[in-house]
Amino acid sequence: MQGETLQEEQQEKTAEKKESFAKYTAKDSVFGALFRDKKYLMQLYRALHPEDAETTEDALTDITIRNVLANGIFNDLAFRVGDKIMFLVEHQSSWTMNIIIRVLMYLVQIYHDYFEEQGADLYGSKKVHVPEPELYMIFTGERASRPETISLSKEFFGGKECAIEVKVKVLYGGKGNDIISQYVNFTKVYNEQVKQYGRSREAVTETIRICKDRDVLREFLLGREKEVISIMMSLFDEEKIMRTHIASERREAAKEAVRGGVENMLKLGKMSAEEIAGCREIEKGLLQTV
Repeated sequence: MQGETLQEEQQEKTAEKKESFAKYTAKDSVFGALFRDKKYLMQLYRALHPEDAETTEDALTDITIRNVLANGIFNDLAFRVGDKIMFLVEHQSSWTMNIIIRVLMYLVQIYHDYFEEQGADLYGSKKVHVPEPELYMIFTGERASRPETISLSKEFFGGKECAIEVKVKVLYGGKGNDIISQYVNFTKVYNEQVKQYGRSREAVTETIRICKDRDVLREFLLGREKEVISIMMSLFDEEKIMRTHIASERREAAKEAVRGGVENMLKLGKMSAEEIAGCREIEKGLLQTV
């Protein structure tokens, strides 16, 4: 009985730890702060649909799901325009096709929320209305090959026709001075400053100074400089917390693996008390290297 109580208390502590970590990581990003402002969201829509001169800011509805798939900062943006659902995800680091799976999962969640909001009867005989999706990835890294579109069938099923398909258009910026190009240029200036100054406040302030001088997101940065500095500095803290969290999880996993092996050998009668004590010393050594 006492063992069960201790186990329940441990589970509660673990849940509290995870909840605390989730709250800490539920922060904004420059990407989110920029496009949460309808003025810049409208510029984004215009960059994607220059042919549409009639849509106004009032027609844009933010339907971004905050941290739906995992804890931490993920630069996702979703909004509805008339009969379209537009979803964008920013991808900064090394190129990965797994982004397609993430987009698919996010889209399913968006549709789920939409049908609930509309009170749609998915079991009725009447066909429900489904908004048309447009899926984009803004890639801010460096890459020799730059495909215009990536697809689920091509990347995961060898190009075979399958029961489900997802196509994501890749945006690289660099075309004129639209808001997408400006944002990509902002991230590149930032990366250059991090190489020079490390992950420091100086790298952040220099990024902002250079971008204002080059007319890159100048208006946004002039009005929100303190907010941008705060966001970017918190990202440094978050990365540190994330690394510490991952290291802690690995140590716990290693400890459980060693403990489980020792207890199993003890139950089978294959280890003496002296041998168990030796394993404890080995366990300490292993944990120091994880």
